[in-house]
Amino acid sequence: MPILPMFPLGTALLPGSDLPLRVFEPRYQQLVQDCMAAPDGPRFGVVLIARGHEVGGGEQRHDVGTVARIVFETDLGRGHRGLECLAEERIRVTRWLPDDPYPRAEVEPWPDSGSGPVDLSRLTGPMGRLYGVLDRLTSGRAPLPPATTELPEDPGARLFALARYIPMGEADRYAVLTAPGPAERIEVLLEAISTAIDLAEWKLKG
Repeated sequence: MPILPMFPLGTALLPGSDLPLRVFEPRYQQLVQDCMAAPDGPRFGVVLIARGHEVGGGEQRHDVGTVARIVFETDLGRGHRGLECLAEERIRVTRWLPDDPYPRAEVEPWPDSGSGPVDLSRLTGPMGRLYGVLDRLTSGRAPLPPATTELPEDPGARLFALARYIPMGEADRYAVLTAPGPAERIEVLLEAISTAIDLAEWKLKG
């Protein structure tokens, strides 16, 4: 099994997402240094923290995450580094290794399962209703999701991309990440859209 440096965070990182990071803990400074020198490229795994905090260690971690690739790194001074990363493929942790000095784990790729045809048009009406409510809530300042032509062709990747434009909590985002394939993922997204519409309408009444 490949071994990756791991960066537990308070967010569920979805494939295709941008990930800006400010690194200041010495253990993660070392992680960045080791990643930049790695022969297979500056890559590390990101998992959602199940309990605990990003700083200080001792957190409990989920075992499904995403590979992030560092595409830009800069020294911010005073022991801080700025990273711009791009989320790539989904992974599962098969075994956590000792934190020495930062978290590491044996991981395996977790591609989407073949779950049959998926009717992506099921999202069109709910997304339209959601952004209609958000537009009223923000007085026309709600950012619109990208046009269909700007989204990936692959259904699984397209659903990950659309999820980035749906307001949801980290538990729901993790449910999107851990859906085995597109058929399950679209159901999670439809539920998240319904929840977001209900919350936005409640705020409008307040």
